[in-house]
Amino acid sequence: MIAHLVIALSMTLTPAAAPARVDLTLPGTGGVKYREKAGDPVRLAAYGLGTKRTYLRSATGNAFTWEKTLSEVSVSPGNRWTAGVPTAYRSGYDTLVVTDRTTGRAASIRTVKKPMTASYVSWSRDARRVALTVERKVSGKWRVLGYTVVDVVSKTARTVRISGLSAEAGFWWSPDGNLVTRHGAGLRVHRVSDGAVLRTYASAGLPTGPEDAFSPSGKRLVTWCPSRFKEHVCLIDPATGRIAQRVAARPEAVFGWWDDSHLVAVTAHAGAYRLSVLDLNGRVTRVLAGLPARTWAADLWLSFTRTAKA
Repeated sequence: MIAHLVIALSMTLTPAAAPARVDLTLPGTGGVKYREKAGDPVRLAAYGLGTKRTYLRSATGNAFTWEKTLSEVSVSPGNRWTAGVPTAYRSGYDTLVVTDRTTGRAASIRTVKKPMTASYVSWSRDARRVALTVERKVSGKWRVLGYTVVDVVSKTARTVRISGLSAEAGFWWSPDGNLVTRHGAGLRVHRVSDGAVLRTYASAGLPTGPEDAFSPSGKRLVTWCPSRFKEHVCLIDPATGRIAQRVAARPEAVFGWWDDSHLVAVTAHAGAYRLSVLDLNGRVTRVLAGLPARTWAADLWLSFTRTAKA
């Protein structure tokens, strides 16, 4: 169920000078090579295969380390912090492990009590808070109960419960610091402090995933188009909630924005898949990686940070 990437806004830890192009071999993926170029607006920071294998890239280099105790991990805007969800409860609580990459110090912050879980990391754009989706298994099925917000500076967490949420709900930040989730055939924005509904994007289409679906400028919001359209990808004007554009593409997944004019997506290709950059007319402008069918079927997820030049 984890298929997410987080695209952050800036870098304060500067990666080492990179050659014009480098092919990064991703351990555990069956030989997938991610093609990175100097000047790319986003940088691959972490990835994983479901909750079984989670890999984190070093702060300034190209090495990926298997984080055996984490089911997911994400790097903050600015590249200073990492936030990871452990694979098991600690003393009867789910936790978020926050590490300061400048010092190497890690803190385990309690989120929710067993049998609830808090997962699907979403960073606020100011890199001060993490939102997590709270779930509990009821009669054999997972039910979304609300969200937990973790302040990574004060090392505190607060949970807000909301009734009537969709089983597929998942919370992620809006650029103005509120939380967005699936609601019916569209989206709903909740005030972060208490969960109050601020606005509803009715019939705008479903979220493409728990990653940041807002463009870097915040002027567009990507969704899966409502079924009445032949196109699969829609761009919403957040100011009005109306569909501003439909993208003529049928990707398997959309993993957020490359820049304001392009999306990151997985598309079927020659019996397998490829991670690509799509323009807003649906054309592939660059292939980032070829993905074997077995790798994609293993629930591959990717997490990016945005570079300073973006």
